[in-house]
Amino acid sequence: MTYKTKFGFGCMRLPLTDENDPSSINQELFNEMVDIYMKKGFNYFDTSYAYHNGASEVAIRKAVVERYPRESFKICDKMPTWALTSKEDNNKFVNEMLERLGVDYFDVFLIHNINTPWYKNAKETNTFEYVKKMKENGVAHQIGFSFHEKSDLLKEVLDEYGDILDVVQLELNYLDWEDPSIEAHKCYDLCVEHGLDVYVMEPLKGGVIVNPNDEIKNDFKQFNPDKSIANFAIRFCASLENVKMVLSGMSKMEDLHDNCNTYENFEPLSDTENEFLEKMAKKLSDNLAVPCSECGYCIDACSEKIPIQEYFNLYNTSKNQPESNIYKLYYDKLVNEKVSAEDCTYCGTCIDYCTQKIDIPDELEKVVEHFKEGFSPYV
Repeated sequence: MTYKTKFGFGCMRLPLTDENDPSSINQELFNEMVDIYMKKGFNYFDTSYAYHNGASEVAIRKAVVERYPRESFKICDKMPTWALTSKEDNNKFVNEMLERLGVDYFDVFLIHNINTPWYKNAKETNTFEYVKKMKENGVAHQIGFSFHEKSDLLKEVLDEYGDILDVVQLELNYLDWEDPSIEAHKCYDLCVEHGLDVYVMEPLKGGVIVNPNDEIKNDFKQFNPDKSIANFAIRFCASLENVKMVLSGMSKMEDLHDNCNTYENFEPLSDTENEFLEKMAKKLSDNLAVPCSECGYCIDACSEKIPIQEYFNLYNTSKNQPESNIYKLYYDKLVNEKVSAEDCTYCGTCIDYCTQKIDIPDELEKVVEHFKEGFSPYV
């Protein structure tokens, strides 16, 4: 496998015509991005039943399936594990996904986001056994699951089902590599021990890695002014031997061009670059108020539907730019247009679904205090 074959198009953050409506995918721009991506020899698209409120699969059908021969591209889709209530739901959701995509098989099919509560769902509804039959029947060529949890749960799942699987899709990036709350390195090693391919999601940790403070941006420029921060992050993942695919969620044409350039001129990460990224990970972690990857799973679990990731994004940005008051205006606008962070009931349900295991109610309280007090310095 060449490094170029590792570049996957993640379809969770596609371009929108209305930033407040995740289903309003800019189909024309997405089509243009697909054409460039395919023309350059890349062909892997990753989606889910839930992405863009179901519109991601339809957008892929319009941009890819209806415009290119089936053998020229690969599609990965994912079972909505949280929505499973019976064994029959497996077949129901798979048929709906096939219809949305306009295909009769998946190149890769994953059980979505195996964590403690959803692993229980998958076991009770026989989903692992179901995807095994999908592979046996040719409905899926490869099978596996996506995973954001710590290594102890991963070991439990792999000990039980590893022998029937091909792929584990991990949250993996240089910021999470040695983070004890994510254990990306340990999870990677477990997959290697079980002989499974590793597919990478969140190589930029939901944008956290490429949106640091000015000091870190300057560190990268001084180290190598010719390479973007995203270039380093992607190469960190793709340089790992057992990583077979690295997903990049691209909502802008410039992101696509930068990623294409990274893979077309790929250079494995050097020891010097690895050492530099270790330092940047420490500095970034020290300056990050909340390590949110903006996956959105907490919002689905929140009874009040608080836009948690948006509040954390504002909070992180404001902490990194304490001299700017513009974020107070954005905060007030968010409170007025959506649900206030103060509406949190402290039920704690969101924590079970947080891929980073953040104490969300406690952090939301800090967000409220921060914007009420007018940006107290971050310590």
